[in-house]
Amino acid sequence: MDLSVNSTLNKLILLLVFDKMDFPVMGENIETIASNANNWIPWMECRETIGHLLETGFIYQTLHENKFYYAITPDGRTCLSLYYTRVPATLRAEIAQYIRDNRMSFRRKQEYFATYGRNPDGTHWVSLRIVNLEQIVFDLKLNVATRHAAKVACTKWEEKAPQVYQVLHENLID
Repeated sequence: MDLSVNSTLNKLILLLVFDKMDFPVMGENIETIASNANNWIPWMECRETIGHLLETGFIYQTLHENKFYYAITPDGRTCLSLYYTRVPATLRAEIAQYIRDNRMSFRRKQEYFATYGRNPDGTHWVSLRIVNLEQIVFDLKLNVATRHAAKVACTKWEEKAPQVYQVLHENLID
């Protein structure tokens, strides 16, 4: 299905994606979802459509650490509810399924950060963070013996962050 001919449909597709994601989404992730991974909207039209949705007030934009995040507004939800049926049912189902399957993966990419570096004494440091748009929720710094150990910790962080945070919170706060 060639969706590029209908800018109204492109806007509704993006509004549906924002609605299903239900949290502010980094611009590059929107492009990945709508253009790169699924071909629902051509990449250039995706950027243009985001601009149109911003102009009309159907989505809003925030800047955090030099990255733009987008989310649907109440007016955007109203618009989507009024014109929901203009998105073909098969496409609505495909979008809903994709978001269900990948939502947490995109959230992890946006909120869980891990970096490492070398200390002057030859050991390595690892910084593990959970960040939402308003604040740093969790920040842990570790010293490890080797670069390999630092890389392993960073690799595991995206998957293990919720469990680590939960254990520490339960043991220290609750």
